[in-house]
Amino acid sequence: MSIALVMFLAFVVVTLGITGWAARRSSGASAYFAAGRRITGWQNGIAVAGDYMSAASFLGIAGIIAFQGYDGFMYSVGWLVAYLTVLLIVAEPLRNAGKYTMADVLAYRLSPRPVRAMASLSTLTVSTFYMIAQMVGAGALVSLLLKDSGLSYEAAVIGVGVLMIIYVVFGGMLATTWVQIVKAILLMAGTILLSIFVMSRFEFSFPSFFEALTHVTYTENGVQVTRDFLQPGLRFKPPYGALDLISLGLALIFGTAGLPHILVRFYTVPDAKTARTSVVWAMAIIGTFYILTTFLGFGAATLVGRDTIAANGGTNMSAPLLARELGGEIFFAFVAAIAFATILAVVAGLTISASTSFAHDFYTNVIHHGKMKDLGEEVRVARITAFVVGAVAMGIAILLGPTANVAFLVALAFAVAASANLPVILFSVFWRRFNTTGAVAGLATGLIASIALILIGPSVKIFDPPIFPLENPGILSIPLGFIGAVLGTLIGREPEAEDKFDELIVRANTGIGAEKSTAH
Repeated sequence: MSIALVMFLAFVVVTLGITGWAARRSSGASAYFAAGRRITGWQNGIAVAGDYMSAASFLGIAGIIAFQGYDGFMYSVGWLVAYLTVLLIVAEPLRNAGKYTMADVLAYRLSPRPVRAMASLSTLTVSTFYMIAQMVGAGALVSLLLKDSGLSYEAAVIGVGVLMIIYVVFGGMLATTWVQIVKAILLMAGTILLSIFVMSRFEFSFPSFFEALTHVTYTENGVQVTRDFLQPGLRFKPPYGALDLISLGLALIFGTAGLPHILVRFYTVPDAKTARTSVVWAMAIIGTFYILTTFLGFGAATLVGRDTIAANGGTNMSAPLLARELGGEIFFAFVAAIAFATILAVVAGLTISASTSFAHDFYTNVIHHGKMKDLGEEVRVARITAFVVGAVAMGIAILLGPTANVAFLVALAFAVAASANLPVILFSVFWRRFNTTGAVAGLATGLIASIALILIGPSVKIFDPPIFPLENPGILSIPLGFIGAVLGTLIGREPEAEDKFDELIVRANTGIGAEKSTAH
């Protein structure tokens, strides 16, 4: 049995053990959806970091930097800065005013059924986009690592999907949280170790390291070329390069505060103070990680080479192949197992956020008007939804194949989240006049605009040349989401929503009446 397979199986056994332990403690909706709100600040901070540092971060960003140098590093900057929005604007009001999902905050003072229906649709869309990227990374990684055993990309995607569904269906949020904590610790350990190994090749001299980046040689269109990887222009090229970079930055910075699987993490803590503490912990871990992606990407470009990476699985394999170059098969297996852990933890978080939104928002509150005779039915519906969402993500990931860059796919999910979810969250908490029509219009406009611009842009390649020239639609779709919410609000007034605004502000800022943690 190969070393890689042993490490994979070890992680699977540990996480299944966590799931079994969590399953015995996940009776009731609060325990299943929010881990009983008993997660501490440092635990949630590490789990948030684990949820956020996805395959896009570890595999995708390292690959983009390895292939496109300075321009690829701009992805890291956007993901790093994004948590300021979460800390300053979203974390506290969300924890105080909601119960399980983003839609709880919107429905607090708006008409619940239409708002919850649209919010649930938006959550499922963003989660599916994000999950597809993780599944693509998982399939490519596992099939490459275990190719000697004849495991195909398709089988790898299905295997990861089945494990993810087991975590969510049986362990709920508690299992998901601890899988994310274990994964975050492993990922940081591996990234730090890999960065040290990279610098050891340059005798721990930063001038030598950056000097090597000024003349990276690779094959382009059949010709050997040498490029300065510290200069911009390898990805964001004229005439639209600057706009594309701005669009990407907007999507990453504002999208984080609208990501459903990040927002639900703030319901797992006892109070708003703990929510803020967890964001500070997450920012410290995430900040360190994204700085270290510099060494992963640039190290792969100089020590492994673009041509070798392209011939062995494409951009997503940059970090694992760098590990093989620096530490042989054992270190390669270790880093690949970490990437595998990363993917499992993130898809579990995405699946539980999507299934929670459908069960709590759509099934319970839209279809059944918030009145359920059987209190356990909501959890059962969430578990069924986890199966469906997992199957859809697996199917699309198999159709896309192993070569799609996961960081790019996730950036599209951020654009949808920033365009649809963020405007209505901000207006609901900070604008008295905001009403149900504005919320539905904002969600619908942001969702439709971002997806439509993606479909007619260069990413999907339906049109040649593309109608919309930018890879990321954020620069246009985010303002459209805000405009849709404003125009919808101005169509008419909703006195009931305005009357409850002061009540929401008091609850959001003080925590009076907020959901409490359950007893052990």
